[in-house]
Amino acid sequence: MADGDQSAHEVARRVARASYGKLIAYLAKQTRDVAGAEDALSEAFASALVDWPRKGAPDNPEAWLMAVAKRKIIDASRRKRSGEASTDHLKLMAEELEAMASKEQHIPDERLALMFACAHPAIDPNIRSPLILQTVLGLDAVDIGSAFLVTPAAMGQRLARAKNKIKVAGIPFRVPEWAELGERLDAVLEAIYAAYTKGWNDPANVQNNLADEAIWLGRLIVELLPHEAEALGLLALMLFLQSRHEARRSVSGEFVPLADQDPSLWNSEMIAEAEGQLLRAGELNAIGRYQLEAAIQSAHAARRLTGSTDWEAIVQLYQGLIKIMPSPVVAINLAVAVSEVEGPEAGLAALPDLAENIELMEFQPYWAAKAALLSRADSISEAAEAYGMAIGLESDPAVRNFLLAKRSALPKAN
Repeated sequence: MADGDQSAHEVARRVARASYGKLIAYLAKQTRDVAGAEDALSEAFASALVDWPRKGAPDNPEAWLMAVAKRKIIDASRRKRSGEASTDHLKLMAEELEAMASKEQHIPDERLALMFACAHPAIDPNIRSPLILQTVLGLDAVDIGSAFLVTPAAMGQRLARAKNKIKVAGIPFRVPEWAELGERLDAVLEAIYAAYTKGWNDPANVQNNLADEAIWLGRLIVELLPHEAEALGLLALMLFLQSRHEARRSVSGEFVPLADQDPSLWNSEMIAEAEGQLLRAGELNAIGRYQLEAAIQSAHAARRLTGSTDWEAIVQLYQGLIKIMPSPVVAINLAVAVSEVEGPEAGLAALPDLAENIELMEFQPYWAAKAALLSRADSISEAAEAYGMAIGLESDPAVRNFLLAKRSALPKAN
C-alpha cells in the first residue's frame, strides 16, 4: 500500500472509531430511517477509501462523510419517490445538505437520543441492547450474536425488524421525559455495560476501543441525568474495572488474574473518580445492581491501600446483589468469595448446580472457578478435568495459556 493510501485508510479507520455512532445518530434523527442511515454511511466510507488516497483526506473528515452520506440518502429517496411529494422532499433534503457544506460545520451529538429511541417500549425488550450496540457503537451482527448467544443470521433479522419498527412507528429520537425514563434507562445502561464488557474481554483492543467508548457513553448519560443513581453506579463500575487495564497483562503479554496483580499499576486517578461517582450515587438513596457491583470493585481496589482484601465485605455485597439480580454468574462470583472466607469446600457447595443451570456447560468462568476450588480442596483429578473444560471454552490465548499452566502445576495423581 502506498504511503498516501495508508494515511487515508488510517484517517478513515480513526473517524470510524470515533464518529460512527455520532454520524448514524444525526442522520437517523433527520430521516427516521436507521437502516437507511447505516447504508448511506457505509457507502460514504466506501467512497472515502476511493477518494482520499487520490486527493488526500479532507480537513474535516466527519463533515465530508456526512455530506456524501446525505447525497446517498437523497439518491435512494429519489429512486423510491415520484411526483410532487418527491420534489418537496428532495428540496428539503438538499437544503439540509447545503447547510452541511461548510468544512467547519459542527455536527451535534445525538447518540443519547438514538439510544433512547432504540430502548423505546415499542421495541422488543430482548433486542433493545443489541440494537443500541449496533447503531451507536457499530458492532456487527456476528459480534452481537456471539455476546447474546444468538446466531448471526437470527440476530441480523431481529435487528432489521427493530430498525423497521422505529421507522414505521415513528418512534421519536429524543431523551424521554421523567415519567418515561425509568423503564427505558435500564435498557440503555445494560447496552452500555454490554459494550464495555465486550471491550474488557478484548485486551488486544480489536473491538475499536469499545471499552473507552462505553465509558464515554456512561459519562454522557451521567452528564445529562446527574441524579440517576444507577447511571452513576455504572460509570463507577466501568472506571474501577478500567483502572486495572494495565495490570491485566505482564510485559510479555501473559494474563495476570486480579489476585496476582500489582496494585501500583492500577490507575489511581481513575479509581478516585470511580469512588467519587459511587459516593454521589449512594447519596441518592436508590440502591441498584450497578452500585453494588461498583462497591465490590471498590473493595478490591482498597487492596492498594491496605495490602489485603476484605472478603467478608465482598461476600455481603454479593449476597445483596444476588437478591437484586439472581443469576448463575453472580452465584459463581459469590461462591469464589465464600471460599476466601470459609474455605474451598464451602465455595464448591455454593456453586450453582450444573443440572439446574445447563447453560453453564458452555460457560468458561464456571469451569475455571470450579477448577481452582477443586485444586484448593485437593481434588486433583476433578480439578484437571474442570481445567480441561475451561481451556476448551477459552478463546483468549493468554488466558488459555494461564489455565494450561494451572493444570500443569497440579500435583501428579498417585
